[in-house]
Amino acid sequence: MTEFITNGHAVDFVLAFLVFEGILLTLLYQRRGMGVAPHRLWPMLAAGAGLLLALRAGLTDAGWPWVLAGLLLALGAHLYDLRGRWQPHLD
Repeated sequence: MTEFITNGHAVDFVLAFLVFEGILLTLLYQRRGMGVAPHRLWPMLAAGAGLLLALRAGLTDAGWPWVLAGLLLALGAHLYDLRGRWQPHLD
């Protein structure tokens, strides 16, 4: 089990599930009109994917530029998602 985690395969499994989840939720939204709209869903999933990629890079000793790339992807997707959700507070 230790090797499964330290060689990055556990993260690969979670990333694959994240993509499967995104596709499934997109299809559900398109066919039944239920759930989160894809333009709201994918930035949220991309932020999580960026964190997972940074984790994988760290676990596999890929080097700090790859860890940074994953973190920057997560930050960019998070800020894009936040911008889409930002609403003025009405008292």
